[in-house]
Amino acid sequence: MNFVKARIIRVNRGQYTVSLNGREVAAALAGKLRHKGIYPVIGDYVGVQEVADGEAVIHEVMERFSYLCRPDSCGHADGYVKTLLEQPMVANIDYLFIITSLNDDFSVNRIARFAATSIQGGCKPVIILTKADLCPNREEFLAQVRSMNNTWDVFCVSSYTGEGMDEVRRYLRPGITIGLMGSSGVGKSTLVNTLAGREVMKVSAIREKDAKGKHTTTHRELLDINGTYFIDTPGMRGFGLGDTEEGLNETFEDIAELVQCCRFNDCSHTSEPGCAIKAALKDGTLSPERWQLYCDLMQESSRSKSMALKKKIAIQKKRMGL
Repeated sequence: MNFVKARIIRVNRGQYTVSLNGREVAAALAGKLRHKGIYPVIGDYVGVQEVADGEAVIHEVMERFSYLCRPDSCGHADGYVKTLLEQPMVANIDYLFIITSLNDDFSVNRIARFAATSIQGGCKPVIILTKADLCPNREEFLAQVRSMNNTWDVFCVSSYTGEGMDEVRRYLRPGITIGLMGSSGVGKSTLVNTLAGREVMKVSAIREKDAKGKHTTTHRELLDINGTYFIDTPGMRGFGLGDTEEGLNETFEDIAELVQCCRFNDCSHTSEPGCAIKAALKDGTLSPERWQLYCDLMQESSRSKSMALKKKIAIQKKRMGL
């Protein structure tokens, strides 16, 4: 059977909406996909069969060129086996706009987590620092981001003054898909509205006392803005890492290279001679804070990988009746 290519543009509580030949169509998941545990996510290209005017059935999920996910935290005990090992977020995005505001929301830790997840998932991170008009010491924030990885594109922008918007618009090309990730209140919706030149997303205010915002976006949705596609995600402050070792090594590329220069392959970077990490810490080319952040995130990634493997084995045993 030949299916028609469509794209998932909205997922809300298990209900799918696809873009099919320029129309929005409600779509149900075929039973064979449910049985195999295959669930499409926002941004997926799928093969559908239209069964009625405005309704379709999803029969296949096409190969993805990028896929972002985070650990599924619905379980509360190690012995509880989850039906999902990860929480899917988006698929088939070219760039991930990591958005943080130049106020109390700013967190190098969170930027590193988002960037590592982006790289691990196969798309390029772009760091966008918003509300530049309200920040007199933006260079300090820029220096913190660039010290983490100086190959990233980093922009200070202001939707109020228009600063930095022309640089960001360079990414807006027909057929390109951009994901948006950041805490509530950092200005994701305002940024998209400014780039679009009209209001396409609802905007809410933040609490001035702690710079936190409300969750304006409550579900993921793909927006077509002059041929460029945007996928907004609900604001995230706490963001756990899955198995992102490759993404972390690229995020902290200089540290990964130092590790390779140690005399011993199994160097613990504590007391061994010829340790490149110890030498870099001693001469100041690597800060203790940055090294600790790398270690902490690597440990979290390794722990998530181990837990996911245990849960996968437990699920397999359960299916086999063991």
